[in-house]
Formats: sequence, C-alpha cells, structure tokens
Amino acid sequence: MTQYHNFIGIDIGKNHFFAAPHQHKEVNQYPNDVEGIRQFLDDYSSILKNSLCVLETTGGYEMELLYTLCSEGIAVHRANTRKVKRFIQSFGNAAKTDALDTKWLAKYGADRSVELVLFTASSHKALQLFQLVQRRTDLKKMLVAEKNRSKSPSSNLVRWSCDTMIKTLFEQLTRLTQQIKELVRSDDELRKKHRVLLTIPGIGDIVAYELLALLPELGTINRRQIASLVGLAPIARDSGKSQGYRKTGYGRKGIKSMLFMAAMAASNSNSRLKDYYEKLIAKGKKKKVALTALMRKIVVIANARLKEALQKPAAIAA
Repeated sequence: MTQYHNFIGIDIGKNHFFAAPHQHKEVNQYPNDVEGIRQFLDDYSSILKNSLCVLETTGGYEMELLYTLCSEGIAVHRANTRKVKRFIQSFGNAAKTDALDTKWLAKYGADRSVELVLFTASSHKALQLFQLVQRRTDLKKMLVAEKNRSKSPSSNLVRWSCDTMIKTLFEQLTRLTQQIKELVRSDDELRKKHRVLLTIPGIGDIVAYELLALLPELGTINRRQIASLVGLAPIARDSGKSQGYRKTGYGRKGIKSMLFMAAMAASNSNSRLKDYYEKLIAKGKKKKVALTALMRKIVVIANARLKEALQKPAAIAA
C-alpha cells in the first residue's frame, strides 16, 4: 500500500485555483495557467513527491494541472464532485467557500487515500487531444443551435445568416476532426489504443477519439471502477426483505451520451453484443434498461481490452 506523507487539496475554477495541505491553515491562490501551475509546483516542491493531490472534476478546467502533475510524477486523484459533497455533508458542514473546499479536498484525500484511484496520463499529447475534442463538442452544440434557428427564420436575411453560420461550422468541424485524427496518428500510445477501441462493435472513430480524451482511465482500473466512473453501475436499493429497483447513478460528463450511440450501433450490428441485447429484451427487459446494460458491457469490454493491450503492447503494434 502506498504511504503518503502529505495530502494536498486543490479547488479549481476557470481563472484561479486554490491549494492547501491537510491540517494546514494557510490556503494559497494561483492563476489557472502555465505560470500559476509552475508557481504552485515551486511553492510545494519540498513535499509534492511524497504527497497525494486531490482535485475535483470541473468541466475541463482541471486538465492542464492534472496532466502537468502526471508529467512530474506526482500522485493525483481526480475526485467525483458528488462523492466529495456527500463526504463534506457527512460532517454536518454546509458552509462553502473556495478555501473551505480546498481544505475538505485535502481531508477527503487523507481519509480515503487507500481507496482512491490515481489519475494517469496515457500520452504527452493527451491534453491536446482533450482540448480538441472539447472544442469539437462546443462546435456541435453551436451547429445544433443554428440548425434550430434556421427552421423558422423571421426574414431572408436571418435565413442567410443561419445558412452561412451552418456552413462555417460544418467546415470547422471537418477541419477539427482531421486535426484530431492527425494528432492520434502521430502518437504511438494514442494510435494503439484507438486501434483497440475500433475492434469493439458500436465504437467508431469519433466515439473512440472521445473515449481516449474524456476517459483516460480506461485500461488502468477494474471493471467495477470503470462502470462506476461513467455512471453505469447499478445501485442497489434494498432494505430488509424489500428489494428496490436498481438504477444507475451520475457519471463523468459527456460519456453516457457517447456510449449510448455506441450501444445503438452495436444493437443493430452483426455481433455478440447484438445477441446480448436481444437476450435481455427476450427476458422482458425494457429497451432502455437493455441499452443501459449494453452501454455498461461496451465500456467494460473496452477497459479489459485496453488493459490487456497495455500489458502486451506488441499485440497492437501499428
């Protein structure tokens, strides 16, 4: 079991982040940019190597720091926001400030360190891939919005404006997708993992790229942990003789919608995954329940195949 001498909580926002070691009163603030991260590393250089850093998922604002810590060989855990919130509530504490959140994250790390999974960076280009995938997602949302506006324009000028924006967004999406492909092809680790993901029915290029960017833990944790991380682990609601209906919980943002598309494609493919889906339907499962089970099956298979590939890199050599 890894022994940490210190636990550092880090609360991250769009423009700044706060850091504080466990049981220290002082909380330091830094700009959330390259210079701020470097200053943080300098200030805590004497203890970082023996520390576990704990920070929350904050819509991507944490990624630069996450990958920097990984590249420096520093242990870091990317905490589930809801789990941390419930941990804080278990102490009867309702107050919330950036400084308090930072201290609670440090305490969360100190109390739960044995159970926490460390974040690992699969490639030195993983951060760039994440940024490109996030930008592609933004453009897709903008495209949907413009298409909706174009359905009932109030004038020809508005229709022309919408059509122009739609064309521009299509061009940007095409260009960005090509940049993502080139980035993955240029990196041995990403290229190998991409090839493995494509062997799974339902997973195409785009889903594979997004899994690589948004779920870098694939292949590094066990099947239960990966199902829980993406919010596809069935949660028991039993008490005494009563057995409640099992439902899935919340997971990392952006993953479920992607796995849903993969599951839809797999359910219509000529594969064992289709057979698995149809058996569930034949047993009387609702289509939504069967698709959720298929989503879980896909991510568990992806995790297992990538884990095997990481142990035997020659098996997926390009």
